[in-house]
Amino acid sequence: MKIFGVDFTSAPRPQKPIVCAACSLHAACLQVDELLTFASFEGFEGFLRFSAPWVAACDFPFGLPRKLLDNLSWSPRWPEYVSYVASLGKTAFEASLLEYQSERLPGDKLHLRQVDALAGAISPMMLYRVPVAKMFFQGAPRLLASGASILPTFPRPSDRILLEGYPSLLARRYAGRLSYKTDTRSLQTPLQTQTRRQIIAGICSLALQRDYAVELQIPDPILARLEADGSGDSLDAVLCAIQAAWAASRIQGDYGIPEGCDVAEGWIVDPALNPVG
Repeated sequence: MKIFGVDFTSAPRPQKPIVCAACSLHAACLQVDELLTFASFEGFEGFLRFSAPWVAACDFPFGLPRKLLDNLSWSPRWPEYVSYVASLGKTAFEASLLEYQSERLPGDKLHLRQVDALAGAISPMMLYRVPVAKMFFQGAPRLLASGASILPTFPRPSDRILLEGYPSLLARRYAGRLSYKTDTRSLQTPLQTQTRRQIIAGICSLALQRDYAVELQIPDPILARLEADGSGDSLDAVLCAIQAAWAASRIQGDYGIPEGCDVAEGWIVDPALNPVG
């Protein structure tokens, strides 16, 4: 089976492309075959049409918090509110979030989804620093238009499976909360390089087989790229691929998504968030 891990950006360009780890899963062995880059959304849209079967984990929030949907009286059905957000356009969507936040009390401006709280992730309403709201706006409508099955928010009869990943969960297993990346070259440090080496050592060790039930094989040139890429985008793509492989190998057939999760919000696939391991 083909497995993909995608490190997404809300503004792809040659200097900051979307990075995709293209892998092959043979039994419990995950082989990283190549790192693809998409310098435009057209490239990402083409990737979503790759011939199936495949499973991909993408690093951006697929859904918005239920509390936001309820308070704005937006439909709780994922395809409907994603279509509505797309119809608003980027400027109006961002303005609606800013207006909403301006009317909330401090501490109640940026809501979390259930899975964000469990994963220690930031709010999908965030428009600054790490602008995941912009990533949602650019990513979710493209997933909807792809025709692929988006789990758990919008299952469809397709053997192209899209899941939400969160590479920080994997990185924390092997390096705690040490910083390992930044897009600003002047702020990239030898300590971050050392931390990436620590994460790479973790995912190449027996610990990964224990934690994610897969063995990772990475060619030396790709290993060197993961270490040298100070943005962390290449490493994050591989971490997402590991989460996708773990989800794909779930013998229960649930892709690591627990029953009862809020399908309007979505779910991050990772064993740390699955109550039955």
